[in-house]
Order: sequence, then structure tokens, then C-alpha cells
Amino acid sequence: MRDAVTTLIRNYDSTGRYLDQTAIDRLKSYFDTGAARVQAATVISANAAELVKAAGSQLFEQIPELIRPGGNAYTTRRYAACLRDMDYYLRYGTYALVAGDAHVLDERVLQGLRETYNSLGVPIAPTVIGIQIMKDMIKAKLADAGMVDTDFVDEPFDHILRELSEVSV
Repeated sequence: MRDAVTTLIRNYDSTGRYLDQTAIDRLKSYFDTGAARVQAATVISANAAELVKAAGSQLFEQIPELIRPGGNAYTTRRYAACLRDMDYYLRYGTYALVAGDAHVLDERVLQGLRETYNSLGVPIAPTVIGIQIMKDMIKAKLADAGMVDTDFVDEPFDHILRELSEVSV
């Protein structure tokens, strides 16, 4: 699993370049936000089950046909699978948040996911809505914890949303 530092260094090394001002600025930004990213991960980890459950409830309130007979989250097994997947997105989004590199999501979560969902008949649009709900809830939790600037939370979750969406987020 890569982080922002190893990714940056690998890219410069592969082209045989020294770190330029752009690279130094990116490294500085990564280290300047390190404590906030770790604090955010701590808040997310401490509230993960609550976040997933609440986001699932809100999703099913917005799209109740998902839990009605014939819906994709109808039956206990399918409902649990939906919450399990939301938990995966939350966990891997948190890893990417700490790493400062959303591309970790590509290799661990997103490669082939759209095709898998399509082959299983899992609707992608509600998944995207659920992830957006979780992201909003995370930012609210972080604000409640006293974190003023939570913009850095957007990158990993927006990356997931962009990759799953058929339209730009």
C-alpha cells in the first residue's frame, strides 16, 4: 500500500528527477495535514459502526424501494451485504485519508468493482448515494470533534464516488 510520500518519490525516481518545488510543496502539505488526518481517522474508527448504520438508515429512508420486496437490500442477507460494503468503503476511505493518496483505493477496492456490481445486479447509484451520505456524516462528526477544516476528507471519498459514478461528482 502506497502513501503520498512513496508515490511522489516513486514518480520522481522513475523519471530520474530531483524533487522540485512542486514536490516539496506537496510533501509539506502532506506533513502539515498529518495530525489532522490521524485525528480524523481516530474519530472515524471510534464511530465506524454508528456511521455505517446511520448512513444505511438514511439511504433506505431516501430510497425505500431498496428494502421492499424485490429491492436489492430486501432480505436480511442483502441488507447486511449492503452495510458490509458501506463499511468497506468507509474503512478503505479512511486508509486513503491517512495515506494522503486516494490511489490506494484503486488497487484495493475499485478495480473491477463496477463490473462485479453490474454482473451481480447490484445498483450502483444507491451505493454512490450511500457513500455521499457517509462522507457528509463524517464531516459533521469531525466538526463536532472540533475540526474546522475538513476539506481533506473529500479526496478519498470523492475518488470513490467519481470512480463508481457514471457522471462527474
